[in-house]
Amino acid sequence: MGACGAALECRVDMSDTPPATRVLVIDDSNTIRRSAEIFLRQGGHEVLLAEDGFDALSKVNDHEPDLIFCDILMPRLDGYQTCAIIKRNPRFSRVPVIMLSSKDGLFDKARGRLAGSEEYLTKPFTRDQLLRAVATFRGGASAPGV
Repeated sequence: MGACGAALECRVDMSDTPPATRVLVIDDSNTIRRSAEIFLRQGGHEVLLAEDGFDALSKVNDHEPDLIFCDILMPRLDGYQTCAIIKRNPRFSRVPVIMLSSKDGLFDKARGRLAGSEEYLTKPFTRDQLLRAVATFRGGASAPGV
């Protein structure tokens, strides 16, 4: 009787569907966090939000994200420091970190690389830029960056 039997119990074969990527977005701006959350959820990803570096470190430890978007300019613990702490932990060193900033300078990009980030996105970002970054770095695989 095909996929749906006499009892009208239909099953969907999800074996070809890749698992959702668990993405952590760290930004002190509620607007940026919510925009990223909407874009990423539309792309079928699981989203975690953190408003600063300290909040992010506990979420990284508790939820083990597959990918992290991290704002640079944040109070208390900036994005460079947050990224460096994450990358120094052997348990999370392979988790790709993509820096977010309204600055597009060569110095900022280089400093992000030194802290361990794989990529750099300039704000405001588009839905396509965000989803393309997730597709590129999905599952901890590194790819050439900026």
